[in-house]
Amino acid sequence: MISPPPNELFTAFSFIGFLMCAIPFYWHFQARNVGTCLYMAWTGLGCLILCIDSIVWNKNMVNRAPVYCDISTRFQIALNSALPACSLCIQRRLYKCTTVTTGGATREEKRRDVVIDLLIGIGIPILQVVAQHVVSGRRYLIFEDYGPAHHTVSTPAAIPLFYAWPVAIGTVSFFYCVMNIYHLYRRKRQFKDMPVISSGSGINRSIYIRLMLLSSVEILGTIPLGSYWISFAVKQGLRKWGSWADVHSHYSVIRQIPSIVWKHNYPSVVGLELTRWSLVLCAFLFFAFFGLAEEAWKHYRLVYTSLANRLGYSTSSNTTCSSNGYAVQLTALA
Repeated sequence: MISPPPNELFTAFSFIGFLMCAIPFYWHFQARNVGTCLYMAWTGLGCLILCIDSIVWNKNMVNRAPVYCDISTRFQIALNSALPACSLCIQRRLYKCTTVTTGGATREEKRRDVVIDLLIGIGIPILQVVAQHVVSGRRYLIFEDYGPAHHTVSTPAAIPLFYAWPVAIGTVSFFYCVMNIYHLYRRKRQFKDMPVISSGSGINRSIYIRLMLLSSVEILGTIPLGSYWISFAVKQGLRKWGSWADVHSHYSVIRQIPSIVWKHNYPSVVGLELTRWSLVLCAFLFFAFFGLAEEAWKHYRLVYTSLANRLGYSTSSNTTCSSNGYAVQLTALA
């Protein structure tokens, strides 16, 4: 039997994870880093929602907010493919940077890239929610010390409609990752000498490497973890698909499961705890790559200087920051 960590511990770490995604969001948004912004938005909001759930349903399983439970569970379903989709956006953009050898992208091309990234990073998760509804056995479940969770009926149809999405997206991202490494190796001497990777991209070597590491770690986690969930569902036993009416026969019945029950059930503990703690890990991973980098410290000093000036404290700084805006230029995705 696996003993899960205290619920209060997750509450604290999930809120810290939300802050870690919220802090760098502003300057990445200014730089129009679509892939990284979507990654921060999905991860940060996911941590915040699960943090709220862990507080509201701490030591209780009352169905107190049905509409909120619908929102929370649908967001959790979208997260199944959202982070892999964000990694695909990042790898795709890096691929374009390493393969474009002539002048920078035109305004129309940049606008088209933004639209494509939004379709991947938001459109795919929305489609995931729609597809999962086909195999959704109940509107939602409520677990004590966890909160609302979706209920996916383990039928053969659930594999292509829900479980296989992260693996499929991760495989496409892996292809881009391999091609990025290949083109980077071919241009390694040029890569060492150039201040930016490609004209018009604004990506310097440091940011390029960190984006590659972030998305690569995400891919290396997505494919094995997604494969594990597929095998886990198969080992638990796939229920024969009867009909739409059969799968959704108890859709409106909200099951409420006490912690003494699900915390002594291995599949439930693995499913719930691994799902929510992996999201916190993603938040910490992102902050490690981008929240502690050189450009991040420049923005922290800017905020500190601005606040100190407003409070009447004098600060001596050699930075080129001004209190009315960012003078530091973040070299990031254009």
